[in-house]
Amino acid sequence: MRNHNRSGCPINLTLEILGDRWSLLILRDMMFGGKRTYNQFLESDEKIATNILRDRLQALVEAGLLVRAADPTHKQRITYRLTESAIQLVPVMAHLGNWGQRTLPADAELAAKARGIFAGGPAHWDELMSALRAEHLGI
Repeated sequence: MRNHNRSGCPINLTLEILGDRWSLLILRDMMFGGKRTYNQFLESDEKIATNILRDRLQALVEAGLLVRAADPTHKQRITYRLTESAIQLVPVMAHLGNWGQRTLPADAELAAKARGIFAGGPAHWDELMSALRAEHLGI
């Protein structure tokens, strides 16, 4: 991860971490798809290349959005967990999904899912974040 930023603008700082599609898709898969392992991420429809996946996972860990840990059920497997900072992105993801389903030629089933998440509003997002905290943080 870089030690310098282009500017102190909050939007710039956020984009320096999340400004590529792969990072957001990894977070999406964890938040809404329950994915936790390298191989599960490789199974996503977008077909991320292995070297890009490795780099993005490392960058998300370094940025404090993911935690990397050994899988207690499989000695050779690594799992990833969301941090509180990542969980707080749920409303942002809801807005991105809503914008995409309204303005782009999204898959009908996935558009309906995005509409449902967005339509639930802040109360639903809080429920999603609570469930993610329980799953990823043990809270």
